[in-house]
Amino acid sequence: MSKKLRLYLLFFALLLVGFYYFLFKGTDNWKVQLPVLSYVQPFHFTNQDGNSFTDKELLNKITVVEYFFTTCKGICPKLNTNMKNIYAIYKNEADFQIVSHTCNPGTDSVPVLKRYADSLGVNTKNWIFLTGRKDSLYQMARGSYLLDDPKNNVEKIEDQFMHTQFFALIDRNGKVRGKIYDGLKALEIEQLKQDIAKLLKDK
Repeated sequence: MSKKLRLYLLFFALLLVGFYYFLFKGTDNWKVQLPVLSYVQPFHFTNQDGNSFTDKELLNKITVVEYFFTTCKGICPKLNTNMKNIYAIYKNEADFQIVSHTCNPGTDSVPVLKRYADSLGVNTKNWIFLTGRKDSLYQMARGSYLLDDPKNNVEKIEDQFMHTQFFALIDRNGKVRGKIYDGLKALEIEQLKQDIAKLLKDK
């Protein structure tokens, strides 16, 4: 092969690479997408101010979801310390929110959740605390957010108690994305922060 022919081939190869670069630049076709794990089913709960909060409140927002209870002395304080770190980074993002569901609605009434939120010093417009019927709360954790194994469901709801250390990430369309993040592991918290940033950029 002559030197001139090699130069022509190299030129056309570069031209082809440039063509595909500009074709896909500015689109998501070339990016690695976060997997879709599940879809959020319809729900109706009550927030720390006594107001209704439904699945519609998740639309057009990037949401991190967790379950906890206010009297927990075990993993919950650590979980919410890590969550508060995430909150501090994204609290000024209009399209971001955290939604914390109680796993113990018998104790965590609206006033109790309000006092707990106030103790954290957070803005409850973008970190919301929810209570509701125990069976509905647990069904959402297992069926929508994948934060607890459905096999843990026993016949009587009053005999159940869910205590999970995992966080879920929800996109603007109500899809559970990325992975189920362990809220006690530093590396997974860092991964969650990065994945939040990716979804915030995805309009």
